[in-house]
Amino acid sequence: MLLDLERIYVWGVRALSECVRPALRMSPEYSSLGRTLIMTCEHCILFLTKTRRNRTVTIATVLPWECDWLWTHGRSPGARPTQTSRALTRSYNCAVSTTDSILDVDLLAFETGSASARAAVVDGVRRSLETGFVYTAHDLSESMLDEAYAMLGTFFALPQEQKTKWHAPGSQGQTGYTGLLIETAASSDHPDWKEMLNWGAQAPAGHPLGSRFPDRYREPLLPEADVPGITDVLLEFHRRIADLQRRFLRIIAVAVGAHETFFDALVTHGATLTRAIRYPSMAEAPGEQHAWAGEHADINLITALPRASTRGLQVRTEADGWVDAAPPEGHVIINTGLMLERMTNGVIPAGIHRVVAEAGQTEERLSVVQFCHPTPWTILSPIQSCVTPENPQRYGSMTAEDALMQVLWEINLVEDSRRTGA
Repeated sequence: MLLDLERIYVWGVRALSECVRPALRMSPEYSSLGRTLIMTCEHCILFLTKTRRNRTVTIATVLPWECDWLWTHGRSPGARPTQTSRALTRSYNCAVSTTDSILDVDLLAFETGSASARAAVVDGVRRSLETGFVYTAHDLSESMLDEAYAMLGTFFALPQEQKTKWHAPGSQGQTGYTGLLIETAASSDHPDWKEMLNWGAQAPAGHPLGSRFPDRYREPLLPEADVPGITDVLLEFHRRIADLQRRFLRIIAVAVGAHETFFDALVTHGATLTRAIRYPSMAEAPGEQHAWAGEHADINLITALPRASTRGLQVRTEADGWVDAAPPEGHVIINTGLMLERMTNGVIPAGIHRVVAEAGQTEERLSVVQFCHPTPWTILSPIQSCVTPENPQRYGSMTAEDALMQVLWEINLVEDSRRTGA
């Protein structure tokens, strides 16, 4: 028999009575509960709040309404979810779940679920992006990912002189190979210990984007001669991840009060860039001053990371400092960039992150990220719904191209005016 919802709500208020900081967003239908945030989907309910340290705490994790766990734990302020409750969360396919600052959500629940499931995903994304990061379930082909990562591993295992042949002079790291100790975090004078292979999609034939911004829409320079078949595989990889990011931006649009399709036109034929990154063992680095990737924020709208071969990505959070990005299996990491921060007037901050090896960690790391960019002629101005008396406009207008070029110089990718050397 289902529990009486009104009794559940009362228990939730009692359980959270000691918390003093209100949640930043509440499901509209339950806003009368004050400090309590209650979200529902078709089968589940979730109580959340904020503590003094602005840290999201799970009081009663996502549960089926008929679950006995709520009867025994729902009254305890600060109770943490048990392993049993976490398993129930997974088995009931909920739209949102959490045990840490970064939440995991389900993109497909937003696209195909009920109105309450969609609302739960939007709310979860909005709150998780206080950190600049969120994890999402997806429908990408695992075999497609396997094939792409295997071919990229073959490329990076080639002798250095063979990899260097695929450098594209003057591309500013937008296509082809970029060697070790080139890209440098804007916060550092020491280049990153990584090498990269970059590619994107060309503008449609005859499209003015191609003639006006030729450096952003170059023909991809991919190592087909050294790794036969890699071009088709990586271009398909690019298309699939770009589509995933376009779909995820719809959740973000709703979260900031814009129309669901607000970003669609901005990213159609956008100069989105995919980048495979190999981080060699730190035991081989030329000095202790180097890291795999120094502390930074991405420039673009959002970034997707479907998989990495080992740990290393860390996120800077207000509550807990640096935390490991550790998504559940089968989830993509999404993080926000400076362009989105500007367009949302700071409502959604850019995710600050770094990639570091732990002490004693000797293996190398391979990951592939995709930076979702709008078209270069897009004017980056704050969305109207994000400018309020409480949050007055803090950013002026700037083209996406100008914003990118400024950051490319800061991160040492403008080849004729390097900011720093190795």
